[in-house]
Amino acid sequence: MVDNRAHIDEKYKWDLTSVFASDQDWETEYQDLAEAIKQAQGLSGRLAQSAHNLLVVTQTYLNLARRLEKVYVYASMKNDQDTTLATYQELAAKATSLSAKYSQVFAFYEPEVLALGESRFAEFLQEEPQLSTYEHFFDELFSQQAHVLSQEKEELLANAQEVLGAAAETYEILDNADVSFPSVLNEEGAEVELTHGNFITLMESKDRRVRQEAYKAYYSIYQQFQHTYAKTLATTVKSHNFSAKVRHYSSARQAAMEANHISQAVYETLLKTVHKYLPLLQRYMKVRQEILGLDDLRMYDVYTPLSRLDMTYSYEEAKAKAKQVLSIFGPAYEERVDQILTQRWIDVEANKGKRSGAYSGGAYDTKAFILLNWQDTLDNLYTLVHEMGHSMHSTFTRENQPYVYGDYSIFLAEIASTTNENIMTETLLKEAKDDKERFALLNYYLDSFKGTVFRQAQFAEFEQAIHVADAKGEVLTSQYLNGLYADLNQTYYGLAKEDNPEIQYEWARIPHFYYNFYVYQYATGFAAASCLAEKIVHGDQTNKDRYLDYLKAGSSAYPLEVIVKAGVDMTQPDYLEAAFQVFAKRLEELEILVKKGVHKD
Repeated sequence: MVDNRAHIDEKYKWDLTSVFASDQDWETEYQDLAEAIKQAQGLSGRLAQSAHNLLVVTQTYLNLARRLEKVYVYASMKNDQDTTLATYQELAAKATSLSAKYSQVFAFYEPEVLALGESRFAEFLQEEPQLSTYEHFFDELFSQQAHVLSQEKEELLANAQEVLGAAAETYEILDNADVSFPSVLNEEGAEVELTHGNFITLMESKDRRVRQEAYKAYYSIYQQFQHTYAKTLATTVKSHNFSAKVRHYSSARQAAMEANHISQAVYETLLKTVHKYLPLLQRYMKVRQEILGLDDLRMYDVYTPLSRLDMTYSYEEAKAKAKQVLSIFGPAYEERVDQILTQRWIDVEANKGKRSGAYSGGAYDTKAFILLNWQDTLDNLYTLVHEMGHSMHSTFTRENQPYVYGDYSIFLAEIASTTNENIMTETLLKEAKDDKERFALLNYYLDSFKGTVFRQAQFAEFEQAIHVADAKGEVLTSQYLNGLYADLNQTYYGLAKEDNPEIQYEWARIPHFYYNFYVYQYATGFAAASCLAEKIVHGDQTNKDRYLDYLKAGSSAYPLEVIVKAGVDMTQPDYLEAAFQVFAKRLEELEILVKKGVHKD
């Protein structure tokens, strides 16, 4: 039974009074900020007049964004802790509206900077030394010069975003609100209604009847509505391709990646290297089939844990383990981990109305808060160190960079968190008390790798294929999407599409296909983290120091330059090769334990 929030011990709640002491203080800042944004309307047309004007307008632009972040974070986190409270629903809505107003007021900024030009900016830089702080910031803007339109066209596109994003919003409503799933029988024989929330839990059941029934029932709905899902996805792909064309990019992928200053070689290298190692995934599928004792392996068998051992951790035990494992980074890191764990940066327990899942949040002028919904499981221990990785990345960045560089690229975001996970795996494997525990940990790691590297690469390949097909004039009907996805799934897992007819509809349930070339970053991030964890655990102090330099860099350089600080060149396949070698080594260890019959105990 989930408690009301009032019944939870204060020490397990985050302390948002460090952001604003009260809702009234938030309201006062909200009103002041709204007025300041309104006053900023008069800045349009002035920044190119002098170096001093450029400095003042830029400082105003960034300072208002900084204040807005803090206002938004307080409102959204208050809402997340109990989404049923109208008070905080209203605060979150007001913050969102103010953010839109800010974007509208400063729509002039980028076009005016680009109209200024690099040569004129260089002159301004000589006249006003304080502009040097923003040199990389302006370099980023000028690098996009060929793709930024006139102010009039930019405003037109900004106003069209709601229309261009309508198909994705329709998908969200259809998939989360309108579609309902059949009921199935659980392991106890009780009838339960299928939901997005319990589908994976049912797929992890040790009872194959439950897995098969849930799988077939779930995908029967996607089969039923396949044409509608195909239309929302096809329209979204058209929107991506249209926006890229308007901005003079050669493809939607180029537009998405260049916006983050990532070479398309990173994408191509990922897919090429993953294909090279698909035999490892298929070998793991064969081991899975043997362990489960099946004559044939189906797609509804790929999620259920292979170990019968449930490794449990209370929150207090997980805190102690996290501190122990993360101490490997040295005293500066360890000190900040202790602050997070002891000074109420974490909202730990589930309560009625609380947002599900977990995240690391906050703004430049707040703590790097963490939201959890704690359960005493191995998975939750990993979630804690994962979110701790994000929060430590944010903390080190904010301590070492000015606001303008006080955040980091999405491309780099998952690396720090997943590095922590990989170091946790190294530690737990080293400390395993017996073969059963080691078997459970190896299974957890291999499934994580499968789900994050192989599966996300499969998604990335599908995403690229449908954007290319649309650009060539192919109509993305459900029949086309079903066939493409079924073929890809067979290529990856080595399981015949004829034996797994439901998997052809899986594309319809993946929200990430609406995110415009986002998913590949999960795979590259996990692989880079695997490589870094090996260097940190088995390398010397230099490897740790370089990693901390990466955490401190924020966005003070381009993402690929930043990660090189940690010792990984993501334009080359070496880091992927290293990650797959770890996977191969641990798969071999699992196979040895299977030969010993550990899985039968």
